[in-house]
This record gives sequence, structure tokens and C-alpha cells, in this order.
Amino acid sequence: MKDNETVETGKKEAKNPPAFKKSLDFTVTATSSPKAGDSCCSNANQGSSACCEEDHCSSMSGENAGVYERIPQERRKPGDQAEAMEPNGSIRSYRIEGMDCSSCALTLENHLKEKPYVKSVSVHFSSATMKIDHGNEVTDIVREVDKLGYKASLITKRRGQVELQPAKGASSVPLLSGALLALGYLGSLAGVTAWLTMALYAVSMMIAGYKPAKSAFYAVQSRSLDMNVLMTAAALGAAFIGEWLEGATVVWLFAVGNMLQTRSIDKTRNTLRSLMDLTPDDAWLKTDSGLARKPVEAISAGDRIVVKPGEKIPLDGVVLEGLSMVNQAPITGESVPVDKEPGSIVYAGSLNANGSLEIRVTKPADDTAVARIIHMVEEAQDKKAPTQTFVDQFARIYTPVVFILALLIMFVPPWFAVGSWSEWFYRGLELLVVACPCALVISTPVAIVSAIGNAARQGVLIKGGSSLEMAGKIDAVAFDKTGTLTEGKPKVSYVTGFGIPEEEVVSIARTIEEHSRHPIASAIMEYAKEQQIRPLSGESYQAIAGKGAQASINGKPYFAGNARLFQEDLHLSLAPIAAILSELQRSGNTLVIIGTDQELLGIIAVSDTIRPVTAAAISKLKAAGIRQTVMLTGDHEGTAAKISKQAGVDRYLAGLLPEDKVEGLRQLQHEGYTIAMVGDGINDAPALASADLGIAMGGAGTDTAMETADIVLMADNLERLPYTVELSRKALAIIKQNIWFSLIVKAAALLLIFPGWLTLWIAVLSDTGAALIVILNSMRLLRMK
Repeated sequence: MKDNETVETGKKEAKNPPAFKKSLDFTVTATSSPKAGDSCCSNANQGSSACCEEDHCSSMSGENAGVYERIPQERRKPGDQAEAMEPNGSIRSYRIEGMDCSSCALTLENHLKEKPYVKSVSVHFSSATMKIDHGNEVTDIVREVDKLGYKASLITKRRGQVELQPAKGASSVPLLSGALLALGYLGSLAGVTAWLTMALYAVSMMIAGYKPAKSAFYAVQSRSLDMNVLMTAAALGAAFIGEWLEGATVVWLFAVGNMLQTRSIDKTRNTLRSLMDLTPDDAWLKTDSGLARKPVEAISAGDRIVVKPGEKIPLDGVVLEGLSMVNQAPITGESVPVDKEPGSIVYAGSLNANGSLEIRVTKPADDTAVARIIHMVEEAQDKKAPTQTFVDQFARIYTPVVFILALLIMFVPPWFAVGSWSEWFYRGLELLVVACPCALVISTPVAIVSAIGNAARQGVLIKGGSSLEMAGKIDAVAFDKTGTLTEGKPKVSYVTGFGIPEEEVVSIARTIEEHSRHPIASAIMEYAKEQQIRPLSGESYQAIAGKGAQASINGKPYFAGNARLFQEDLHLSLAPIAAILSELQRSGNTLVIIGTDQELLGIIAVSDTIRPVTAAAISKLKAAGIRQTVMLTGDHEGTAAKISKQAGVDRYLAGLLPEDKVEGLRQLQHEGYTIAMVGDGINDAPALASADLGIAMGGAGTDTAMETADIVLMADNLERLPYTVELSRKALAIIKQNIWFSLIVKAAALLLIFPGWLTLWIAVLSDTGAALIVILNSMRLLRMK
């Protein structure tokens, strides 16, 4: 039990050191110089004697600390600036219902910014949320939002789990309005008096047009030209020139289109919110008096819970007792259930299959892996892609320009006696309707939200539209070796001593490596325990950045590391053992040389195995259009050649320090490749940041991986990488389809105005229909597997 607890404590400690983040100008907070027990590896600054030969090496002190500061300015990605933490004061988040276009969000922002009690406000169309810093009551904000025709509700931890529901009466308004419109039309055919049919049309317009007219009033008041303003102006203009049927039809079609658009977009948003339903609300807490059902919010780290067969695991933790198979697909995307035993890590939201498990909770409800996924996915929805930013800027210019053009068409030709006043006024109204860029503005965000939602359900966390776009553009992928292409669990394969017994070599190595949790160190420790070889009495443990480690045994310094440590630092000749070193390296082993500053004492060879899914994943990447695959490793040539051949990568770069991996990526970029780097978090942070796209593996168990990369594969394997590339490319294709379709429909409508072939109701139908088609096309991304 103690061993398990030590592991978990280590994980917690690893979360708190000054971790590298791209968003903080690529620097690391200064730490004190290495102390006894420090090393060049692992998230907790602990490492191995063979750090320099392993991909997990990433010293954050000494000569390598500057790696993080030397990430070139031009490689820093736009939109990655640090975001200030929200104070616990007056900033609140609201869910907004009824927004079906980003211009709605702009109108709402402009309206609230004018209120003296609002310090700042940000409305996000994609996620239908609003963050606002205000000093008045929540009810005041809800009332102001309601004025514009939308519904606001304060988001709390529990409230966030509620899906968006269609507003009450949302479908009855178009139904009643349509019925009155139909009665008026049938009455006109039956010869009913004109004033009665006109009254039916007018009532129909008022019922369906009340909400858009109200929103239009506040939009104009806040100096915003949104779709409500354009449609209201068109409807009133039609009534003004006596085209009551046209006006009523415009308003009714607009109401029906809004209802369908809102429902479709809310379905996309709710797909993301379904992640929130993964975890149960309660858990069986183990107490001295037995099991008690408690809300998950009332359970703290360190408490013990029991999960029965068939139940969802409510909180992250470590298994203390029991054996079972657990379906982790909702979190990691793994299709096959995973065996769990004492010592295994389990995640909230996964399903316990066939055995009862007693679990020690390691994280509270608001800090579980699934809670972090939900938080980051919600943030990702509001990070605009470059395409979306361009479209939004285009729409902001396009709408007022066309609005002014419509006014000129209404009044200039009649002024010069070119045609009748009513004829040109009608054409101006048509142009007002066509001016609404709803389909164009929706074309990108709905596709992005659909893709991000689908990916999250498959165990892939995409951090925003820019990351999604870049993933669709990459044509080369670079991989870290250890823990990415390989299992990352090496085993000792060979031990030899030079004039001393093998047991003594292992004993010295175990003494030096006792303070490390690096995979190489773990392999040596595990081997020593299996052979029942005890450590010696050591002190003054110290990491030698990029080369190894040392410790004092009986007052004498001993070293464990690679060839460079003994050749460059200790100035010892390796000629007498060159043959054995060469042979072991050709066999694909990583070598740890043991010795003093006077003599070589022995060699420990450690080998790693390739992951079963690696070769298949790389083959699928190539089938998806990736032109170049590269392995970057700190390991020696022999191991690199062996692993690269087994994995099927096109080429490899061996013997790299962390800064060398950055140079390797620059070399690929100079060759013209748009490159993604795949690693496992903090150890590959410089390379992840320097690549065009950083992809981290194993995010479910690593806070650092979530923070560092642009895309996180929650499972600790490459199975989801080809899917991610294919999804991103399909999303890019759909975005392009949406944009071109929207522009072609607009152009066609504009061309039909001047010959007089376009009517107001056809203009509305084309605009609304185009928006619906764009939404439905984007929603195809939700079904991609």
C-alpha cells in the first residue's frame, strides 16, 4: 500500500513545479540549483543515469534550462497568450439560449457594454455562453438579455450539466403565424374582403415578428446591424408598400428558419455537454460504520470509495482492493476494457464491469480528468480559427455596405426617374434580406464545434479552431521514441562487470538510481529487486544534465551514465570496452556505464519494446496523406535504427538532447514540411512548442500534457492519431464547402434581383435554407468515427 501511495504523492508533486507552458513566453520559472537527489528527468526533476540517451530527458536546470527560453519567437503560436485567472468576485458565466448567429452575440455584447454596472462582457456564440463582470444582481442581467429575445441562466457546477432545451412555445409561434398566413391567403383566393385578409397578414406578422423586432430595436440601439434588423426592415417595408402577403411570408419563413437553426445548433452544443453526464452525482463512501451514499462534491482526496459492478466510477483514484475490467472509452477512447488491480489508476466517468473495487480518491470532483476535459473543451469552442476570424471580419464590413447599397437602390434610381419608386423600393428590400450573411458566418464555428465534440467523445482533446485547422494542414509527423513509439517500460537485458561481480555493478547502480522514477532507473531498480540485490549506503546524489547521475558511496564518488559522461567529463578511455559497447548498441540496447572517476566498473544494458499499435498507426497516417514520418530520440544509433525499422518511420535522428530535437524540427520546417510533434508532455515541451502542432499522449493521467500541447490524445497510445488527422482534414473540407456554398447562394440571389426574378419570400428562403444546409453539412462531423 505504501508503494501505491508514494506513486500518487509523486504525481501530485509533479503537478506543482514550475512547468513549461507555451503561453508563458516559453520560459520556466527559475529554480534553485540541483540538490542531492535531483536529476535531469521526469516531471518532478528526477531522472536517470541514462537521461542523455533517453527521450524522457528534459533537464530544467543547469545547461539545459535555456532550452525553454530559446524557443524562437516566430514559432510561438497566435492565440497562445496567457489568460489571467478570473477573480472570485463579480465575474460570472451564463448560458445563453436562442443565439443562432454570431451577430446575435455581438448585439448582446454591445447592449450590455452600455450598462454602467457592467465592467466587461464576452459572449461566445459557439458555446452559447457569456462571461460578464457586473456589480448588480443576476436577475438584472437575465432581464437585459431577455429584452433582446434570448434567455440567460447562471451556470453553476450542477447547472452546467443541463442540456439546452427549446424555449417554451418556440414551435407554437411559427405554427400559429403560419396558420393565420394560410387563412389570409385562402381568404384572398375566396374573394374575402381585402381589409380582412390584410388583418390576418398583419396579425401573422406581429405574432412571428415580435421577437425579431424587439431584438432589432436593441440591436440598432447598440449600433449593431444583425439579421433581426435586416428582416424587420424588410417586413415593415413590404407592409409599407402594400405587399402584406410578402411581408407576412418573410416574417413566417424567418421564424421557422430561426427555430430550425436554433434546434440544430443546440443539438451540436449538447453533444459537447453530454460529456458532463459521464460522472455520477453520488458515490459509496467507506466509513467506520459501513458504506454511505454521498454527493461527489462532499468527498475529498484521500477518502475511500467503493464502486460496485456495473456502476460508473465517480472520481479519479487508485485501486486499493479488488479486480475488475473497466471501460475507459468515454475518457481515453480505448475500445477494449482495461484490467484493474491494486495499484491501478482509474478515472471518473469510466464504467466498472464485473468486479467490486475499493478506491482511494486522489482528486476532488472539480479536478478529475473528465472535469479538466470538459473545461478545456468548453474553452476550445471559443478559440476562433483563422478562417472564422476572417469570415467574421468580412461579415462586419459586408453587412453595413450592403445595407447602405440597399438604401441607395431604393432612392437613387427613382430620383432620376429610372423606373417606378415602388419597383426600386421592393428591390432594395430584397437586397436587405440578401445582405444577411448568416450562412457565411455560421459556416465555420458550427463545423469546428461539431469536430471538437466528436473528438472529445473519442478521447481526443483539440484545443480550439486554430489547432483543428493546423491538424488538417500537417504533412509531416515527428515522434518522440520512449513512451510514444515504444512502451516506455524498458527491462534490463544484460549486465557485465569489469573485475567486479555483476551483483556489485547492479548494487552500485541501484544506489545511484534510488532517487529517480525515470523508466531506465525503474528498470534497474526492478531488476535489482528481482535478483534480491540490496543498495549500498549512498549520499550526495546529483544529476549530471544530459549525461547521467552520481552519488557518493563510502565517501567515494560513483557515476552512472552514457559514454559522453565518461569521455568528456571524467576523461576516461572507452577503447578497452569499445567492442562490447558497439555490439550491445547494434542489438538495440540503451547502455548505462558504471564507474568512478578513475576506472570503469561495468555495463548495464536496457532495452525497450515497440508498442503493438505503433506500426499500424503510422501506416494509417501515411494512408491519410502524411508525406514524412520522423523519429527524434536521445538514444544511440543502434536502438534508433532498430525501433524506426519496426515502427515504419521514414527516417530518424538519434543522440539528441532536448535542444537538438528543436533543431531537428527546424530542419524539417526548412525543408517545407508543416510538422506535428508527438510526445508525452513536459519531457518534450520544447519540441511540442516548436512544431507547427504539438500533440501530447496520455493526457488522462498527465496534467502537464494537457497544458503543453495543442492536441491531447487521452489514451497512452497512437491509435487515435490517424483519426485526428482525418477528422481535421474533413473539417477543413466541410468549412470550405460551407463558405463557397454560402457565397454562391448570395451571388445568385444578388444577380436575380435586378432582372426582377427574385421575390422577398424567395430571398428569405434562400438565406434561411442556406444556413440550414450549412449547419446540417457541418453536423456530419458528429457522426465520423
